[in-house]
Formats: sequence, structure tokens, C-alpha cells
Amino acid sequence: MTVTCFIRYEIDPFQRDGFKEYAENWGRIIPRCGGHLVGYFLPHEGTNDVAWGLIAFDSLASYEAYRNRLRTDPDARKNFAMAQAQRLIVREERNFVEVVDGTFDVAAALADNA
Repeated sequence: MTVTCFIRYEIDPFQRDGFKEYAENWGRIIPRCGGHLVGYFLPHEGTNDVAWGLIAFDSLASYEAYRNRLRTDPDARKNFAMAQAQRLIVREERNFVEVVDGTFDVAAALADNA
């Protein structure tokens, strides 16, 4: 993973289940359209109106190609329309981040028995 699109959603907390369905739908659509879905995350404790989606790409050019495929994908269009009709998302922010070497998916160190 070279570039990760970090999406911060402000959601309607009373429509959490609707947003969950929206996110689950992306689980089928995103990989088919060329993105590596890291995951969607719903609020659990604390703030109840913020959710996140993380999608990784080899490059910003790969992201642009993915966005073009989304525009023509029938399931993606349907999912966007459902979220808009139900007003699940109040606000959305996108940032592109990169992994700091040696910090991502690092397994816990084993205790030294010596």
C-alpha cells in the first residue's frame, strides 16, 4: 500500500444501521473497482457521529482510475443514491496518507525469555 484514502464521515447517529449497510455494500464494490479496502469503522464509544473508511491504492493515479470506475459501476451508483436519499452522511472529508515505515501492522514483540 502506497497511498491510503482516509475518509472521515460525520453521520446521523440515529441512522447508524443505515450507514453500516452503506459501508457493508462497499465491501463488495471497492475491491471490484480496484481499491484495497482496509475497512470501515463505526463509532463504538465516545463520539457517536463520526465514522471512517480507509481505502489503499498503489498511487494517486490508481485512485483516479478507481474513481472513474465507481462513476460507471451500477452498484456504486445505487449505494451513493441510497446514502443520499436516506441522508446518512452529514459531511465527508478525504485525506490521503502514507504509512510511516516500521509502524503499520507490526506484531507485538515476544517477551525475551533470556
